[in-house]
Amino acid sequence: MAHLDGKARAAYVQAMFDRIAERYDLINRVISGGQDQKWRRFVVERAAIPPEGSLLDIATGTGDIAFEALKRSPAAAVHGADFALGMMAVGKRRGDLGARGAWIGADALRLPYADRSFDAVVSGYLMRNVVDIPRALVEQWRVLKPGGRIVILDTSPPPDNLLKPLIMLHLKYGIPLIGRAIGGREAGDAYRYLPESTQSFKTASELKQLVEAAGFGAVRFKLFMFGAMAVHWAVKPEAAHED
Repeated sequence: MAHLDGKARAAYVQAMFDRIAERYDLINRVISGGQDQKWRRFVVERAAIPPEGSLLDIATGTGDIAFEALKRSPAAAVHGADFALGMMAVGKRRGDLGARGAWIGADALRLPYADRSFDAVVSGYLMRNVVDIPRALVEQWRVLKPGGRIVILDTSPPPDNLLKPLIMLHLKYGIPLIGRAIGGREAGDAYRYLPESTQSFKTASELKQLVEAAGFGAVRFKLFMFGAMAVHWAVKPEAAHED
């Protein structure tokens, strides 16, 4: 995986998530000790969509964030978008997004939505997998209404502290072992990708700088899981210039 880039990397990620779709939610619950649900609730809280507002969940997967948004704001229009169609197929069996929402097959670098379509744009584990982070941010900026919010949940390289060796052991050995035990060999192989992509991903401060460079304001982040997980949130200025 480390040697792949561009279209080859995108194809690898797409196929990987489709292979593990059936057990993805269960594996995530186990490897995070159930904390992943708390992180997703935090994402929806920071999105702060109006009661009848609109939210786009990019890389929605099986729809965890989208469903949480609907639980919090039942009258909202919630769209879940992903290029891993197998993941969304699993999500569709979990529940309907309803008349005010939709599941959409979409590329995060070329979103099939008009400018200024959403009050909030959120993502879970998109940025670590996307092949062009600045381009993905440009697209999120484009479809977001002025005054709207962007919220990003993703992993972060573990900080240098006394806990780092233990975190790295969990990432390198614990997560693939859990993945294989629950989802079989293919899941074990897929979850070896997690520590690799986490270590090579941006630090929380570096990602904050990229979000700021895209034009967003009031950029903040909060770390979870001893610094190995981060949620960033920011606002598109009301007077934002549209290119």
